[in-house]
Amino acid sequence: MAHYQTYETAWCPGCGNFSILRCLKTALEELGKDPTKVLIAAGIGQAAKTPQYISTNSFCGLHGRSLPAASAAKIANEELTVIVNTGDGDSYGEGGNHFIHTIRRNVDITHFVHDNQIYGLTKGQASPTTSEGHKTAVQTYGNRNTPLNPVLLAIASGAGFVARSFSGDPQHLTTIMKQAISYKGYALVDILQPCVSFNKINTYRYYKDRVYYLDEDHDPTDKMAAIQKSMEFDDHIPIGILYYEEKPDFHQKNPILSKGGPLYQKNCSKKDLEHLITEFI
Repeated sequence: MAHYQTYETAWCPGCGNFSILRCLKTALEELGKDPTKVLIAAGIGQAAKTPQYISTNSFCGLHGRSLPAASAAKIANEELTVIVNTGDGDSYGEGGNHFIHTIRRNVDITHFVHDNQIYGLTKGQASPTTSEGHKTAVQTYGNRNTPLNPVLLAIASGAGFVARSFSGDPQHLTTIMKQAISYKGYALVDILQPCVSFNKINTYRYYKDRVYYLDEDHDPTDKMAAIQKSMEFDDHIPIGILYYEEKPDFHQKNPILSKGGPLYQKNCSKKDLEHLITEFI
């Protein structure tokens, strides 16, 4: 069985990120993923510190820019299991444009978003998913923006695997993580994650009073049903796989990559390189 080590963190005591880190470790170990063949990418933020706290390959880039780097790594070396761990601000705010177009490309990466509905690293201003009316130290009269619905956006944009889970339910979260990592293509898991320091509204109790499991009555292959479920949030929040569709990923649709083998090992003729270089002279 694969073994992963985790390290001391800089997170606040009680932060939902601790559970997410433990679940990620458990999911990777139970899937038997070799730590040397796993890459965890991130941008900037408390959630984005995750790669620094677990014994895998890691990439920490600019704010909102983890998805392009993760996609490039997977394209260059298809043998890697590539996972992105970022927050709601990093993924849906600064990285919002990359979020949409990563879905369109459908590169085989897994995207775990630690969604605490606040900017935790920068002391609690409203994020893209903060509820309307939520008062913060910056939005003193309450957030006036309509909150983004990331799972609805992902389904509408063409994502083949869209799920939601809760960091306060580690068994459920671990199961969803394993399914997302195993999915062939881009997979999004929006993880409800309480911020105990800067979000006093969306607490563990708040979520526990509202989340419910999607059961066998929900057909995740039914896009319209998935859209309907993705629009439930305030008083009743469904967790589980909202939408699932098997579809060709980026590698399968690319004439070079579809031939198999890591891109970095493929030979490139000197003549082709010289032709490309002369175009820029």
